[in-house]
Amino acid sequence: MNKVLKYSLFVIFAILTQSCVKDMQDDLNEGGWSNDRMVLDIKLKNQVGKAEIARIDDASGEIGLSLNIDAIEDLSKVELEKLQLSYDAKASINIGGSLDFSNAERSTILTITSATGLVREYKIYATEFRETVIGTWAINDLIVYGGTGPEYGGGAVLQLQSKSWCWSDNYAPKTECDNILTFTMDQITDEGNTSGICINNAGSDGKYADFIFQGSQNKDNPGVDLDLKHFYRQIPEGESRWTRNYALGTISFTAEDGTVTTGVLENAGTYDLGNGKSVTVNNNAFSFNLNGTDDWDNIYSDFDKFAKKARKYYIMITKQ
Repeated sequence: MNKVLKYSLFVIFAILTQSCVKDMQDDLNEGGWSNDRMVLDIKLKNQVGKAEIARIDDASGEIGLSLNIDAIEDLSKVELEKLQLSYDAKASINIGGSLDFSNAERSTILTITSATGLVREYKIYATEFRETVIGTWAINDLIVYGGTGPEYGGGAVLQLQSKSWCWSDNYAPKTECDNILTFTMDQITDEGNTSGICINNAGSDGKYADFIFQGSQNKDNPGVDLDLKHFYRQIPEGESRWTRNYALGTISFTAEDGTVTTGVLENAGTYDLGNGKSVTVNNNAFSFNLNGTDDWDNIYSDFDKFAKKARKYYIMITKQ
């Protein structure tokens, strides 16, 4: 390519670039980039979870969110805690102001105005939320799904107590089955998660299971007992803090020593575990995924199912 052609292409490119920059600057000066009037994020006091925001058209939009009604004294004065808008847009209410949801529809209007004066009205719908975990629950049973190679018949769904010889006599898993769980709620986090205190009471026998797997059943080190609390002590003894994340569908327990376990509050139903195995929840259950290790040398054994390749754990509960 000769020098004249190279120079000509360079000049054309420079002119086009300068023209684009000029057009963009003119558009900015004339307010062309300031027509946006969108709600990007919103949070109200006592809101649970994230708001769902939808733009319907240039003039309207909708926002759906959940409010913890039990914690709100006056629905005509629900405080706006957070509001993120498009660049340079303004809202009809400032952070710290109140929105009125006292009408039968549980709705209100939020008006957003762009820097150029264009308007969009968002209709906010509030769903009445009540935290279902609050209250008293009885523990009914402890179930584990475990085993190496379930596709080869190595998996099983078992009551922990069904293999009584695997556990210590005085603090066997059955001692958990008179325990009472009491949940109270004292806060909603900045992320919209509910949180409070869980009391795991030892029940009428005054005992918690120690989850010691008997050394007589230990295939790796015969005669050596195994502490399996890392699998089965998912809800701490005594007091802990629970946090329910509705975005993830989980509930976490934080023990006094800072240990955190995370599970799911399951509803009644039959849950497919794969390879022809399932578990039936009669009322409710807390389920926890367990991180066991395959043990092909001891496949089909109680040791493998309980102590090595534990897969999923269910604490069966009934609300009182």
